[in-house]
Amino acid sequence: MRHYRLFLLVAVLAASSVACRPQESSAVEGGGVVTVAAASDVQPAFDEIGGLFERETGRKAVFIFGSSGNLDRQIENGAPVDLFAAANAGYVDELAARGLLLRDTRQVYAIGRIVLVTAKGSAVKPRSLADLARPEVKKVAIANPEHAPYGVAARQALESAEVWGDVQRKLVYGENVRQALQYVQTGNAEAGIVALSIANVPEVEHVLIEQSLHLPLEQTMAVVARTKNQRGAREFASLVASPAGQAVMQKYGFIIPGGP
Repeated sequence: MRHYRLFLLVAVLAASSVACRPQESSAVEGGGVVTVAAASDVQPAFDEIGGLFERETGRKAVFIFGSSGNLDRQIENGAPVDLFAAANAGYVDELAARGLLLRDTRQVYAIGRIVLVTAKGSAVKPRSLADLARPEVKKVAIANPEHAPYGVAARQALESAEVWGDVQRKLVYGENVRQALQYVQTGNAEAGIVALSIANVPEVEHVLIEQSLHLPLEQTMAVVARTKNQRGAREFASLVASPAGQAVMQKYGFIIPGGP
């Protein structure tokens, strides 16, 4: 009987210890997982920065990748997101103006580039935007300009090159820039205009498109106002903007804000 009472006492003390332990996911402590809604073009870079974040903090960052416009709507509808990293400033500024993002956390974290991609081994090899108007080019993939900043940049570049009228009827739209790339990878389009950051894949080759043909892709991020992990979100944003994070962004073809 004495051993049984001793066992109960130990069990009660153990349960009390667990009950009194602080919640690891508290916003004050900045613990737990950081959820980042990020534009599809940053997926390779953010996956790598996520590894750095875990090594430095011991916590994980999980990512929801998609077009900036679709992510914007998810945040507007209350998606449990801590940080929004869009492919342009417009979506961030719109949400911040409505009080859904913390204005003091807004920062441009990279400048994106677009490229013309074609499948390796394809008999059709457009090397310029003008080549996309040639009759042998049947389909050209871009992200949907209705909600994807890289699709907007692609349209602007085609307009600046004065081939929009000839190419528009050939366009196939991806939900985001990665899906547009997949159309070329799988042979469902002879060419595409996508982000440089995702174009270094075995199936395609690419040609850089002149920046002057479109408005700058100012990739911008800010902390979501309703986050329960503000400290963690700020820490991840700080890592992206740090020399280590910026080196990763540059590795994937982004231009560093304020750089040469």
